[in-house]
Amino acid sequence: MNKPETKPDAKRRSSGRITLSDVAKAAEVSPITASRALRGERGVAQELVQRVKAAAEQLGYVPDPAARALASQRSVQVPVLVPLLSNALFVDVLEAVHRTLFPQGYQALIGVTHYDPQEEEQLLRTYLAHRPAGLLVTGFDRTEASRHLIAASGVPCVHLMEMTSAPGVFCVGFSQQDAGHSMTAHLLARGYQKIAFVAAQLDPRTMQRAEGYRRCLRDAGLYEPKLELLSPQPSSMRLGGELLEELLRTRPGVDAVFFCNDDLAQGGLLAAQRLGLSVPGQVAIAGFNDLAGSDQMLPPLTTVRTPRAAVGEASARMLLALMRGEVPEHNSVNLGFELTVREST
Repeated sequence: MNKPETKPDAKRRSSGRITLSDVAKAAEVSPITASRALRGERGVAQELVQRVKAAAEQLGYVPDPAARALASQRSVQVPVLVPLLSNALFVDVLEAVHRTLFPQGYQALIGVTHYDPQEEEQLLRTYLAHRPAGLLVTGFDRTEASRHLIAASGVPCVHLMEMTSAPGVFCVGFSQQDAGHSMTAHLLARGYQKIAFVAAQLDPRTMQRAEGYRRCLRDAGLYEPKLELLSPQPSSMRLGGELLEELLRTRPGVDAVFFCNDDLAQGGLLAAQRLGLSVPGQVAIAGFNDLAGSDQMLPPLTTVRTPRAAVGEASARMLLALMRGEVPEHNSVNLGFELTVREST
């Protein structure tokens, strides 16, 4: 008598997906043993672990994260909300977050807010409905509803790029205001007297840098509000060049320009070349963030080097501790910044 043909798993037949049951059959173990072997649990004989892993590899088995979360009642997803992906600053942060979370079995889900608190609130409602393992958000500027959503969810949360001493709030970053003050103090120390501040996007961190600029010049008795040129447009090199031209046309006598970021500053340096202006002879130019290419500009750009990768890694490590139920030694971690002086000032 011929042996009856084994029918494929019904779930696999309907979905086309290799299931844990398929792996268990191929390895000649129970589904429970196959699951424990793939999770690396102790107590499963090494010979069985190797057999199950070989079967999984041969069949091309990919675990179903939804089924795994349901079975373990533990999500592996960590939403990371950032303002933009076109900004290299946040790409560096995300890369470090992924590099830290992924080996620990967690998946970073990227949400882009476009600097819009309402869009962030919508993303939070969507992600928190799936009960993620943890949450990483940028800064503290959000709607009251978003604050309530985070607090009521019970999901561990760490804030990126800004600092606060508020109890029970976990954050990793540096003082944006102190960094703005430091750059302005550098320009004053170089002898510049009419220092302009040029900014775009006007997000909370940009305005904190502006406040550091103001504080420094007020202390020196040199603050002039008319030397600020603030644009709500998205930041770009093109805009940086346009704003420098507008500044020099409408604010004669400016001898130094502190751009709120390197995108604008790089555009300003290129515009100065087109206009035949000597930098720093006729006007000094400084930026912020030390993005790629700033050290290759002509002249190389003076800027503030910010610890993007370190912020991503440290915030992810803090979140890992919170997800394990541990209390971090410090709820607020200040990673500082570095004034990077080059030939443009």
